[in-house]
Order: sequence, then C-alpha cells, then structure tokens
Amino acid sequence: MSSRITEKSSNYDDLEKMEVGELIENINKEDKTVAVSVEKELPAITKLAQAVFEKLNSGGRLFYIGAGTSGRLGIVDASECPPTYGVEHDLVIGLIAGGDSAIRKAVEFAEDDPLGGWHDLQKENISEKDIVIGLAASGTTPYVVGALELCQKNNITTGCITCNPNAPISKVSDFPVEVVVGPEFVTGSTRMKSGTAQKLVLNMVSSAAMIKLGRVKGNKMVDMQLSNNKLVDRGVKMLMNELNISEEKAKEYLLNYGSVRSAISELKKK
Repeated sequence: MSSRITEKSSNYDDLEKMEVGELIENINKEDKTVAVSVEKELPAITKLAQAVFEKLNSGGRLFYIGAGTSGRLGIVDASECPPTYGVEHDLVIGLIAGGDSAIRKAVEFAEDDPLGGWHDLQKENISEKDIVIGLAASGTTPYVVGALELCQKNNITTGCITCNPNAPISKVSDFPVEVVVGPEFVTGSTRMKSGTAQKLVLNMVSSAAMIKLGRVKGNKMVDMQLSNNKLVDRGVKMLMNELNISEEKAKEYLLNYGSVRSAISELKKK
C-alpha cells in the first residue's frame, strides 16, 4: 500500500495562531476540493451504484459497515432510506464497530477486531443475495477489511468507499471507490474532507438505487413516510399540483391513503 494520504501532515500549520475567520476560510478552501475529487471517481461510483440497484432489485439487501465517523455516516444513510423512500427498515442496514452504543460514544479497540464485522453481518443472516459496502477513510480498518474479505470468500458482493489509493480495503472489494481528498486541515482528522467525500458518495449510491427501484416519480419522493407536519405539507402540495385539487381535498386524500403514490394511484382509478 502507498503511504496513507489521510494521515499526511496538513497543508496548514500553526492553526492555533489563526483567527476564527481565517480558520473558517481555510477549511472552506479545503472543502471546495472534495467535490472535484469525487468527480474523478464517477465511473467507479456508477459501477457500485449499479451493483447495489441490481442486488436490491433482485430481493437482496444493502449493508454499510464501518467504524467511527465512517460507520456513523453509513448508519445515517441507511436510517434515512425508509422515511425518504418508504422502503422497509431492513432493506438498507448500517453496522458500526462496537454496536449501536458506538454511534454516540467510541468503543475502545472495537475497530481492531478483524472478525468483528463478519460476526455482526452473520447476526443479520447475510447471504449471497446481499451486497456489503465497507466504509473506511484509511482503507485499513481491520473490522471492515476483515468483514469484506470473508464476504468475498462466501461469494457475497462487496464494495468500498475509502480515501486512500491502493488501500487493503480495495483489494477485498469487487467495486472499490477511492476518493483521494489529500491531507486533512487538521492532520489525520478524517471526519473532515474524508467524511464529506464519503457522505457525497453515499448520497449518490443510495439515491440512484432508490430512483431506479421506482421510489421517485418525476423528481418527487412519492413514497416518503408522513412522519411530521413538514412532510405532510410537502405531500399535500404534490397532490395539489398533480391532481389540480384543493389543499383541503389533498390533505384528506393523503392522510386517507397514506402516501402520495397511493393517493394518486387510487384517485386515478376513479
């Protein structure tokens, strides 16, 4: 493996001597480079997203597995799929080293167990129908690398999102994505540019897969769960525009049928 770019010394020094405005400006300057780095990996991201769609479309599940910031980002993406797209909670699953308690508080050395990730996947009855994406900015996390290695040995499709080139995690990934964002503003703090890059890629992969699964109509989230007033209001507006009906009628239909898609489908039958 080449030297870990994510651990290289920051391009900036004497951070503590900078004024707050200067810190903010320089962090923003670094953040601007992230989307450009992601753009270079679009072909690889496309292959990964296509693989995810095909697995989900064939009745499989998507697993994200990571540690620390990477693990938390996977859990965020997984947890947002049901309310956004109306899919079952067990379609996209996020796993983190140390278990759910590690979402809020780091669990010491949990990421160093090379068998821990595989054990966690086995608890979910992982099978060849599923796809597992390993998330590790460094690309070396034993919990993640070990899990993907055993997935491959068991004919389970794997992918990864990392920020180091030629990392160990890429060697055990069928669909590797390597977004090289360079040294972090605070040396080694991969929750910064690396975390932003992983979040951007996760957005692309899950959104593309859900759209291709038919969970979006036009550009609208027609299967979103009506879990708060904001989403109800959004659904009402969608129905008003689609069916050319009053706000009162739209709300009545939405709450009666439970989703924008169901309301449109039922009302067009009449």
